[in-house]
Amino acid sequence: MLQDPFSDFLHFMRARSIMSGGLIAGGVWAISIPAADRIKFWGVLRGSCWLVVDGEQAPIRVEEGDVFLLSAARTHVLATDLDAERTDLSDVLKGRSGAIVRHGEGDDFFMVGGKVELSAEGGHLLLDALPPLIHIRAASSQAPVLHWLLQQLVHERDNDLPGAAVASAQLAHLMFIQILRAYFEAAGPVAAGWLRAVSDKRLAPAIRLMHGDPGHPWQLGELAAASAMSRATFAAYFKTVAGVAPVAYLTQWRMRLAQRALRENRSSIGALAHTLGYTSESAFSNAFKRVTGVSPNSYRNAPGGDRRAGVEIAGREQEERKMQSDAKIRGMHSRIR
Repeated sequence: MLQDPFSDFLHFMRARSIMSGGLIAGGVWAISIPAADRIKFWGVLRGSCWLVVDGEQAPIRVEEGDVFLLSAARTHVLATDLDAERTDLSDVLKGRSGAIVRHGEGDDFFMVGGKVELSAEGGHLLLDALPPLIHIRAASSQAPVLHWLLQQLVHERDNDLPGAAVASAQLAHLMFIQILRAYFEAAGPVAAGWLRAVSDKRLAPAIRLMHGDPGHPWQLGELAAASAMSRATFAAYFKTVAGVAPVAYLTQWRMRLAQRALRENRSSIGALAHTLGYTSESAFSNAFKRVTGVSPNSYRNAPGGDRRAGVEIAGREQEERKMQSDAKIRGMHSRIR
């Protein structure tokens, strides 16, 4: 099966989902949950409660069959009664036995969930593009698949089957992807950028070419033909969706691949330049520094926490285009005078 552009980005970000556990609760209760540094998602298998997220204007009713995902590090509260005394999650977890924690009196509420780990550098590409909260209701067209995945997660937990840990991780990752699919479907066109580009079906053939062979000197006509569009239509549509021209997108993708390669192996800069389609090490180094703000060697030798320098690729490209445009305008004014 051909790799699709969105899968490319999930692999690039090293997205990995883990089944984190579940909550069984009853009676009147409210649990205060601290902000997490990872994406977290939950699915409600039984009952309902209120979800109060810091920064959201109003409480959200979460019903049986609903799924919600938090992509921002925000404190939140789960409660059957918004006026109930809140218990810190740390206190609830003190009585934990296994993956499921119990709280309150009874078992009329049951939810399970997971968390998503992303690479320190690539993860921001997804986090910055998603809203802080995604809520998929049980009436959504994607809900039946999510409900099946939730049931399978519970089945793996209850039956202690061989390979349950691996199976649960795979199911959790499928659930995460399905939540994103449901978000794409319900939200309509998201803001122009990489997330919209890699999830666009019309652009998929062209982006697949660029991702599959980033070192090839792709021409506009080749990419337009792959997407069954004229050159002019393709160029205009690509920029509307991705926020940048096709050639700029290819440069961004090359630099992201270069960043990963510089982190993970010690191959020479010259070899990496050749792989990514540059005729010389200096041409590659100039492109890398223009996009990321640092040289390849500086990036490779920087401590892990400092490697985020320059990762806002699209913003830098936009700033550069603005500077070039301003320079042209100044030149025109000079000639007029």
